[in-house]
Amino acid sequence: MTPPPGQQPHGDGNTSSTADALRLRRLNRWQAETLKEDLADLYVECSRARPGEGYRGREAFLRRFTGAVRRPGFALLIAESTAFAGCVYGFPVRREGTWWRGFDGPLPRSVEQLTASGHVFAITETLVHPHTDDKDLARRLQRRLLADHHASLGATLVDQADSAVCDAFMSWGWQDIGLVRRPSDQRSLRPSDPVVLRALVLPLGLGPRTVAHPDGLAHENRTQRPG
Repeated sequence: MTPPPGQQPHGDGNTSSTADALRLRRLNRWQAETLKEDLADLYVECSRARPGEGYRGREAFLRRFTGAVRRPGFALLIAESTAFAGCVYGFPVRREGTWWRGFDGPLPRSVEQLTASGHVFAITETLVHPHTDDKDLARRLQRRLLADHHASLGATLVDQADSAVCDAFMSWGWQDIGLVRRPSDQRSLRPSDPVVLRALVLPLGLGPRTVAHPDGLAHENRTQRPG
């Protein structure tokens, strides 16, 4: 996840005239594959990579993107004017809950219920060009993609060490529900050390939203386990 440095949402949802000119457009799988190099360029422009790390970051993005495109239900939304200003993509979380593997402790019951009923959509990448005038673009892209898929809950995983990205997501309404530990990249120098990720969720339903019931839908029939 790579939100632009210093991005903050507007509390009233207003955007500038430049932001109003941005067009949000969904890409199908074939279009996404065709434009992957352009999206990789956008990733490099959005990243905070140190000099000399841009190439490795770009290659890592392309590997992640290729894997995501192959997922059932993959969806990508871009914001553009004369060039790409941002994008967000992801896929539905499978009902059996493999997305949450490595979760530290018991998964919140409401999250488990929504996963089992197919109402959770995972956002795996959010990119916004650092020079865009729309400081609310990342939040708009995320919520539009989730709304297009009638999701009750958004889900994402963020590197625990990246406090800036974690803080940005929290400012957009995401909630921290715990840690996920995953095996590290086998190409790393110490593959035995697990990667520690923060599991964040974005409630989209009605009702009170708390850590215990982050979906705000804990008592609705459609969140109950299938019989």
